[in-house]
This record gives sequence, structure tokens and C-alpha cells, in this order.
Amino acid sequence: MQKVEVNLEERSYPIFIGTRTLDQIAVGLTAFIPSWSHSILICDANVESTLGRAAESAFRQVGKRTSMLIVPSGEENKSIANLSQLWSRMLEEKTDRKSVVVAIGGGVVGDLAGFAAASFMRGLRFVQVPTTLLAMVDSSVGGKTGINLPTAKNMIGAFWQPHAVWIDSATLDSLPDREFRSGLAEVVKYGVILDESFFEYLEQNADAILARSPEHIETIVRRSCELKAQVVSQDERETTGLRAVLNYGHTFGHAIEAKTAYGRFLHGEAISIGMTMAGQLALRLELWPKECLKRQTALLVKLGLPTGIKELPPEVAPEQLIDAMQSDKKTEHGKLNFILPTRMGNVRTVSNCEYHDILGAILGNAT
Repeated sequence: MQKVEVNLEERSYPIFIGTRTLDQIAVGLTAFIPSWSHSILICDANVESTLGRAAESAFRQVGKRTSMLIVPSGEENKSIANLSQLWSRMLEEKTDRKSVVVAIGGGVVGDLAGFAAASFMRGLRFVQVPTTLLAMVDSSVGGKTGINLPTAKNMIGAFWQPHAVWIDSATLDSLPDREFRSGLAEVVKYGVILDESFFEYLEQNADAILARSPEHIETIVRRSCELKAQVVSQDERETTGLRAVLNYGHTFGHAIEAKTAYGRFLHGEAISIGMTMAGQLALRLELWPKECLKRQTALLVKLGLPTGIKELPPEVAPEQLIDAMQSDKKTEHGKLNFILPTRMGNVRTVSNCEYHDILGAILGNAT
């Protein structure tokens, strides 16, 4: 297996990356997590009968008392109601300080289970087992956990770093094509914000990536994790502003998700549209060249991702998106902050954008 380290002093942890390793997870984790007697598996309903039960069997075989809690799929289920149900079930299962919470599924389960782990008994140890590409390259790494309010995404939560992340790329074999492509949006993001050579790799190998070549999948997962680990290691709690670069496209994207009730678009699809709008805004502000925007858009389209306002339902007006952005966590004193590219592989925070420029970017008018 390959290993990427997230360096956070006493909160440092490994990201294990391999193929067909789910049956080894309990043995692998037991080797470095001490005083562990109870595994509480919080599993996405979509993978309960396959990946969830395989993991459950692995933990039972090493003598761990094991509980399986199932949560429904979908962004709308990152709710106070579902969190409350998890707390109650954890109490019923006699969860204690020797318990380890293991999230098995996509980003929704990871966020929900992570916040449950952070808040139950004032904090339990936590392991991420992402089974979607989006979760592997983004939400499973970095310690952000949380739930949604009806009109604002991830507004309630905590920074709670996992003890480990266990990535088995073979879990992607049964991932629906739309879910797989959605995850690629966050992969593209890393190239735009941090690593031009990685962006070029994605351009050159798009067909092999879409064909889910194991070699190429492990490469993009590893590099994405390395890049995110570098950022998180330097700015764990978003205090210096460095970690904000990971929010490229998210101010627009989160507004799109909120105004479509978290049901029309997968997260990566909304972020793909959001990156396109952010690229348009950067072009309007003369921050980066038109050629870079063309390259970004071409790659997103090649990967089968949406890129413009034409993808939005007609009842969602551009002005409504701007209103929704005011609830974004990156808004300060009523001023929107945008992460915008200055060249391929580099971005910066831009404040005080004019309303007409934001509107023009949403509408797809670069000038």
C-alpha cells in the first residue's frame, strides 16, 4: 500500500491507499490505534450489503465488538434529525471511550459520522473509509465534519481529524458513472489551484481516467491527497487563509446546491459549474488569461461535467445565487470573498467584487 502523511504534530495521521485491501483494514488499523475494543461502523445505505458487510466481517475477525449503523444516502440527509438519531443509536450500542467510529461511504456519511464522533462523549476516535472518488480526494482528508441547515451547507460542524484514512480504490468499481465523474471535479480543482503539471496530466490522460484504469486512478487519488495534505498541514483550521484555496469554485457551487435544495446536482457537478463561474469572474477582473479558462472548461467538459448557468433550472435566477452566497462561511462583514485563479496552478483571495461582475460571471459573460 502507498501512504501519505498528514502532518499535524500530535494529530498527524496516515492516508493508506491501495487496491482490494478492505479485508485487511482491521488488522492494519489495530496495529497503530491502541486500546480499541469496539468498532462502530456508520455506513452509507448504498454500500451496506457489500462494502459495509465486508468491513464488518474484517473487524469481527480480529475480535472487535462491532456495531453497524446505517444512514441514508444523499446530501439532504446531512441533517440535525439524522445526527440526533446517530447519537441515540450510539448510546444504545454502549459506545464508550474505547470505541472507534468508522465512516464507510461517501462524503455525506463521512461528514455526518465525523461530527457524531467529534461531539459524542466530547470526542471519539474516528477513521474514514471513503468509497466514492469525491470522498477519497476531498472530504475524507482534512478533518472538516458537519451538517447542513436548510438554506446553508456545512454551517454546523467541527474540525475533527481522523486517526486514519483507508482508501481502497477497488471500491470505485461499482460506483455509478455520474458519481465517478462528479468526483473528478475536485481532482481538476487541485490542478487549477496548486499544480499545473497535475492539470496537464489530467488533460493528457482523461480517457484512461474515465475508463477507470487502476494505475491512473491510484495516481490521481494519491496526488490529490498529497496536495490537500500539504495545505491542511499548514493551515488546519483556516486561520492563515491558506486553506481557503481549497474552496475554489465553492462559493458559487454551494449557492447552487442550496438554491436547488441539495437534490438536483451532485456536489462535484455544482463545484464544476462554480469553478467555471469563478474562472469567468477572474477573467472579468483580468486576473488570468482567457486561454486558461478555455483549458479548464475543456477539461471539465471532456470529463462529462456541467459548466454553465444553462444547466440550472429556470426558476433559479442569478440574483438568487448571489443572495445565497451571503450565507457562505467565507463571507466577512457582508463582503463576499472569492478564491480566483491568477494562472494555472495558482489562486488568491479576492474581496469587494462588484455586483455586476459577479452577476456577469454567473451569466457566463467574461467581459
